[in-house]
Amino acid sequence: MKKFLTAMSIVLGLGLATAQQTAPAAKATVKQTTKTSKVTKPEAAKPATKLKKDGTPDKRYKENQKLKKDGTPDKRYKANK
Repeated sequence: MKKFLTAMSIVLGLGLATAQQTAPAAKATVKQTTKTSKVTKPEAAKPATKLKKDGTPDKRYKENQKLKKDGTPDKRYKANK
């Protein structure tokens, strides 16, 4: 029984290790493609937003309250849907 449990834990461990290696590579390609499309949107949509030094919207101003960090409208709010 110990040998069976040891073998199963090794198989499970190897299965999880390989699954973790392939998943980040797939996510990286998705992020790269979506990131390029988001770069042009905030600049064209709201050029008058006040930004911090690091480029994120300054949440102290009313017009920036409902924006995400990248400057796109946050779809959780009714006004942005």
